[in-house]
Amino acid sequence: MGRAYQNRKDSMAKTSDAKAKVYSKYGREIYVIAKAGGIDPDGNLSLRGLIDKAKKDQVPSHVIEKAIDKAKGGGGEDFEVARYEGFGPGGCMVIIDCLTDNATRTFNDVRVCFTKNNCKIGTQGSVSHMFDHAAILAFKGDNDEAVLEALMEADVDVSDIEQEDDLITVFAPNTDYAKAKQALTQSNDNISFEVDEIQFLPQNLTSVVGEDAEVLDKFLMMLNDLDDVQNIFHNVEPNN
Repeated sequence: MGRAYQNRKDSMAKTSDAKAKVYSKYGREIYVIAKAGGIDPDGNLSLRGLIDKAKKDQVPSHVIEKAIDKAKGGGGEDFEVARYEGFGPGGCMVIIDCLTDNATRTFNDVRVCFTKNNCKIGTQGSVSHMFDHAAILAFKGDNDEAVLEALMEADVDVSDIEQEDDLITVFAPNTDYAKAKQALTQSNDNISFEVDEIQFLPQNLTSVVGEDAEVLDKFLMMLNDLDDVQNIFHNVEPNN
């Protein structure tokens, strides 16, 4: 799979307004995961991973605590996952994951981003079959064989393991995320994950250049500005 997981554009912005949007997206996702799987991070590995990721992205503790308290109350908004797929500039493929309390509004907002940039929104499955839906866990280590053994003993269907210098990266099907993380944590009490997420990894990359590259930047910026958009995945080869 290579280092393809790094290809997603970093949505963290430097302005206070942009940070507020990032905090809002984290708060919404923490709320949904806590409400679905429980508010205790020790018993909800997805929640624990998301909290760790939020802290690394410098999300304030009060944002995290507020989202968990909201889930604890059991009321509040009812968000649902919405996923949209389509084709961007230069024929690249795009997947947009959203959390929404109004699917009609979110679809219309996403569709506007496509149409304003001469892109084509597709039906479910139109491009996702060209991506691997993978759990990615990266951590410091120097013995990938021992890591593989621990994962196999836990019956994790490992897709790939990479070791580069002192960093080990494990790729597994998204459905094995919790099982893989638990196996790694149990085999190493002091493990600290530098990457801990589920992504769509493109099976093939495409080059987008010239005017198409400019349109792509505008397209991705418009999508990132939508409150309901949580993640954007694409198969565009990064510019060096």
